[in-house]
Amino acid sequence: MNWNADCEPGLILIHRFMYSSPELRLAVLQIRTPIIQTKSKKFCKLMVSWIKASGFSRTVLLSSSHAYQRDDQQLLGTPLRYLQTPSMQKVTGDRLKEMEWREMETVSTFPGVTDSEQRLYIPGGGATKGLFTDSCAEDIPLVVVLIFCSEGDNIPDAFTLLNHLNTWLHLVDAPAQMQPKWRIPASWRLLFGSGIPPALF
Repeated sequence: MNWNADCEPGLILIHRFMYSSPELRLAVLQIRTPIIQTKSKKFCKLMVSWIKASGFSRTVLLSSSHAYQRDDQQLLGTPLRYLQTPSMQKVTGDRLKEMEWREMETVSTFPGVTDSEQRLYIPGGGATKGLFTDSCAEDIPLVVVLIFCSEGDNIPDAFTLLNHLNTWLHLVDAPAQMQPKWRIPASWRLLFGSGIPPALF
């Protein structure tokens, strides 16, 4: 499987990149930049339409949420959470609960008011909530797997997310008690820019 860890000469790296593995029947779409807020609804509609047209048997959305905006119940235990559409629930059954995965909690619309309406809240998650909601409406089998994280270098968080996903889907084989080895996409090399020019010193 070519995860493009080594940048090919002349290859232009953009904010969205598609990887595929025919032998695993797997396609991965990496989106490295936020969606413009005024275009978010349109983006979600287009993505859901593309997912339906592609005929994927299941879709997994890897995302994150601001760690500093967790409520009390979310501060306990693992920072990993999941959501699944009703259509996906029919496929997985109770498998994820049996694996002791934690479902994303809903929060009060008005914090501090005990009988206020509960809602799904994913601060910092970009288009995640919109994609999940639209997938529910369109009967798409989709799972959201997310991690609470802070600003900065989130590469370790990405590996934590992938390792968590791998316990379910077994995308990469790994010996017992060992973490699988992942290849980092070439686009991550300049995650924080191109570095300090040596000519400055």
